[in-house]
Amino acid sequence: MKEAILTINAGSSSIKFALFHRANPLLAEAEVHGQIDGIGTSVTRLEARDRAGQRLAHHAIPGEGVNHEQALDALLKWLLSSQSGWRITAAGHRVVHGGDLYSAPIVIDDIVLGHLESLCSLAPLHQPHNIAGIAALRRLLPQAPQVACFDTAFHRSQPEIAQLFGLPRELTAEGFRRYGFHGISYEYIARVLPQHSHRANGRVIVAHLGNGASMTAMIDRKCVATTLGFSTIDGLLMGTRCGALDPGLVLHLMASKNLSVDDMSRILYKESGLLGVSGVSQDMRTLLASDKPEAAEAIELFCYRIVRELGSLAAAIGGLDAVVFTGGIGERAAPVRRRVCEQSAWLGIECDEAANNRNDIIISTAGSGVDALVIPTNEEWMMACHAQSLLDR
Repeated sequence: MKEAILTINAGSSSIKFALFHRANPLLAEAEVHGQIDGIGTSVTRLEARDRAGQRLAHHAIPGEGVNHEQALDALLKWLLSSQSGWRITAAGHRVVHGGDLYSAPIVIDDIVLGHLESLCSLAPLHQPHNIAGIAALRRLLPQAPQVACFDTAFHRSQPEIAQLFGLPRELTAEGFRRYGFHGISYEYIARVLPQHSHRANGRVIVAHLGNGASMTAMIDRKCVATTLGFSTIDGLLMGTRCGALDPGLVLHLMASKNLSVDDMSRILYKESGLLGVSGVSQDMRTLLASDKPEAAEAIELFCYRIVRELGSLAAAIGGLDAVVFTGGIGERAAPVRRRVCEQSAWLGIECDEAANNRNDIIISTAGSGVDALVIPTNEEWMMACHAQSLLDR
């Protein structure tokens, strides 16, 4: 039997998964990867592909209102029946929040799980679903160690001053500070960047651009500053999230329109961003193809915020040697990258238009003072590596 590591990224209505050969996940792609969509709805579907991209599964999971445990149970049964010869010996989980407790991945036991549950109030839209996936898989695979990999961990290297808000000190002591997110993605980019740029250990800014978006500044491939703060709605404009917003506006809206916390949360997290500004879609592909002026304005605002934050982060690290685009938009939306590079030319970025249109890894010209790169992220690979490293110890 070949030993495998299963990685899980559990959300409210979906679960992303990947299966890696434990003997060598450091050098191999996932043997199988896919997603379960529609958890908790009338139709839940499982889709999977092999490492060559060939579809292996695309079918509905029986039942209505399927929960996380039922979805994972269906996944395990499908994996064990379709991938004969494999035995799952460990699982790596994406966990959005590790608070101040965890600055590195950790094997999950009852104590750790209790800590993660105590952090649900810090990430109420993500953490409970991450925990649901962990709890379900612990019941379904009781002999397989489970490893938590934290989105916040990479950012624990930030200087203390970069983590502070201008709040009363006693609130900071209670955990109200900047945490940062998308850390597993940033850690992957930091790991592979030396393969693509001799400036990797210099002053680097990575833009993780997707439905959730953020940017992080690094020196020596360690986080120095990041755009996301206490929550996952700070910083950049996102698919449905507003990004940086004057807190006075939130207070005024709640008072003048008699909005509850739930009402305000719905507006900030689900009705704003590209969707709210455009009134068309949260999908950048749809917006780029649209001829509506509102769609064009949403794209312009998205790029404007990136350029603003790029300048701010460059100031935090004293200049810029390389900029990396990753995430769904960062990897595939050439017009967005072109705008950002052109509007940031003052920092020394010179974009090669042909290379950018091809989505090459290097999209800067040979004479550019700053390396500009496009590197696809791989959070699943990063989680598998962490799981193997912890188990090998």
